[in-house]
Amino acid sequence: MPLNLKRLLPHRPAKTSKNRKFGTFDGVFLPTLLTILGAVMYLRTGWVVGNAGLLGGLLIITLANIITFCTGLSISSVATNIRVGAGGSFSIISQSLGLEVGGSVNLPFYLAQAISVAFYIFAFTEGWQSIFPDHPATLVLFAAYGACYLVAFVSVELAARIRYPILLIVSFSLLSAFLGATSYFRAEPLYSPQLWGNFPDGTFWEIFAVFFPAVTGVLAGVNLSGTLKKPRYSIPRGTIGAIVVSYLVYMVLAYWTSIVATPEELVTNFTVMINKAAFGWAIQAGILAATFSAALNSLVGAPRVLQAMAAHDIMPLGKFLAKETAAGEPRNAMVITGLIGIGTLLFGLGGNGLNQIAPLMTMFFLITYAVLNSVVLLEQSLGLTSFRPLFRVPRLVPLIGLVGSVFAMYLINPTFSLIATVVILALYEYLSQRQLTAPWSDVRSGMFVTVAEWAAKRVLSLPSGQDRAWKPSLLVPIQSAAALRYSYRFLEAITQPNGSLHIIGGYESGQREQMAGLLSYEQAFAKDGIFARVALVEARRFRYTLQTAMEVSTSAFFRPNTLFLPILPDSDEEKLQFIVDRAGENHLGVILYVDNPNTALGREQVINVWMREQSPDWQVGLRLPNLDLSLLLAYQLARNWRGQINLITVVEDKAQLKNARHYLNQLMELGRMPTTTRPIVAACAFEAFLEQAPQADINILGLQQRVNLAFLERMMNQTEASCIFVRDSGYESALV
Repeated sequence: MPLNLKRLLPHRPAKTSKNRKFGTFDGVFLPTLLTILGAVMYLRTGWVVGNAGLLGGLLIITLANIITFCTGLSISSVATNIRVGAGGSFSIISQSLGLEVGGSVNLPFYLAQAISVAFYIFAFTEGWQSIFPDHPATLVLFAAYGACYLVAFVSVELAARIRYPILLIVSFSLLSAFLGATSYFRAEPLYSPQLWGNFPDGTFWEIFAVFFPAVTGVLAGVNLSGTLKKPRYSIPRGTIGAIVVSYLVYMVLAYWTSIVATPEELVTNFTVMINKAAFGWAIQAGILAATFSAALNSLVGAPRVLQAMAAHDIMPLGKFLAKETAAGEPRNAMVITGLIGIGTLLFGLGGNGLNQIAPLMTMFFLITYAVLNSVVLLEQSLGLTSFRPLFRVPRLVPLIGLVGSVFAMYLINPTFSLIATVVILALYEYLSQRQLTAPWSDVRSGMFVTVAEWAAKRVLSLPSGQDRAWKPSLLVPIQSAAALRYSYRFLEAITQPNGSLHIIGGYESGQREQMAGLLSYEQAFAKDGIFARVALVEARRFRYTLQTAMEVSTSAFFRPNTLFLPILPDSDEEKLQFIVDRAGENHLGVILYVDNPNTALGREQVINVWMREQSPDWQVGLRLPNLDLSLLLAYQLARNWRGQINLITVVEDKAQLKNARHYLNQLMELGRMPTTTRPIVAACAFEAFLEQAPQADINILGLQQRVNLAFLERMMNQTEASCIFVRDSGYESALV
């Protein structure tokens, strides 16, 4: 299948010059910085320092930023390794772990973003009413939301332009705060900072949990990846730059609050910045600008995540939500996001419900961060050559980001952390059943190959235990699709639930198309829970090709352990003997299947296992004389059919009847055969008892050294049932 590069590129086509692309500063740095420097910075930084003291506050800020900084580094690393399409985190996660993981993580993340708009608008309204208390709260609420939505709806370019005056307002508010500590604007002397606080409002980690959501805006710029000129270039620089600058601002601000007010004042007065700044109105303007900016960034970023998911059929109405204007604006996704925002506002007006679900929104942000760190950690651990980012980070970085994100989740709210995890796992299960098709490959196959290689090396370093680890793994040579149909039900019965099939379809030159139908059996067996693989091989003399296949398989880790051959009307005795001998040389068990055309597998209930007389030694040893594979196959059939096993042995001397019964009872006990197993002993000629034995749906007999097709057919006719003739490989045991 040819690689479709267009589908690997961002989903929005650059159709006209109107579809403007953004650079590092306006596309990533600015939205990320303004989201981090939000209302919490103005209203909670002083409270953190008042509780924890200067050193405690700086430590809390640093720990929170270590988590986001490591996450930012992880995002930067993976962004320089792939073509980041629209949707930011969705694109990154999906290209690494598959659409199922990308969708299950980012669908709640999208909803969290869409709902968080209402939180920012409520905060904006509170700030506005602190300045204009006579203005109706509901009117201010919907006016602010309408203005914010209108800007986002018109274009991402308009939103980008508005960020510049917002940046000026926020910058001036910070300048006003710092000037408030100078002697020109302050009459009383500065305070000596309290280095370690008394934590009156909670423990160190409880204060950390309150502060941490302030720094969870690192994806604000990443989510606009589809609007960037060079995502691979801009995402690392813009994201890391915004995290570093915001960290420095918080650190300086923490020091400022510790010297302009007492710890008691910092703890009890959330508006201390307004009171202590050179111009209090500038802080109020900063709060309004920060909350409006955060709402705007969410309204711009969330629809693009929704559109990217819709383009890959993650949700219903995919085609509708994936549409965009000629300028690349996801208008339909904007409408849905806007309706979610309005619904959340109405819900918030109805009571205090928003505060109850606020921690859940934070959980979805943190899970997204955890998965992004997991992507990098996994890619680094696998050591695949496809992971060669231009920006490399030590393995410790994503590990800290992952552990820190999970730690913060359960620290902030263990209950909501569990709920969020369950929601994402449920979504993953749902999307997995959808069997989504992605236009890119991901690392999941590489991950399982690496695990399998590690397991193989570990197994090979341990003492051999093939008999204990035995399960049916059949090599099935086929020269016509009809032959596989002939054996299908029996193969299904002896390999479920954990067996496997290695089917080799042999064809002569120019006849490949006639065998192509075999490939469909992979999916047919897979639906029944059976791992099956089909290989088509051109071969003039199929038995020699099969010999080569058996020899090569001996060096494979997941090698077949049993050769399965259906006996067909045109089977050649000499060729069968050759193949059976080669199977023995390569330590493969052998099953020759003779289907009774009149009864097939009958009622699929009764299995007769025929055992030759063991005279004079009727002792059950660790190795049974060509019985291990027969008993294991009988057990498989009885388990899948919920049937009954008859263990039958025929002796010539009646004096051996007691020994024979004791032998069969021992075999049943040591072999842990099902309770429905019956021992049957007769004293007569073997073939004379064939017609007297209980009627079975299938008979299992030992295979002689020489293949005798006439004997095989006679057994099938005399028992009036299908038969299998079995030879052990020496590597299976029914007694372990």
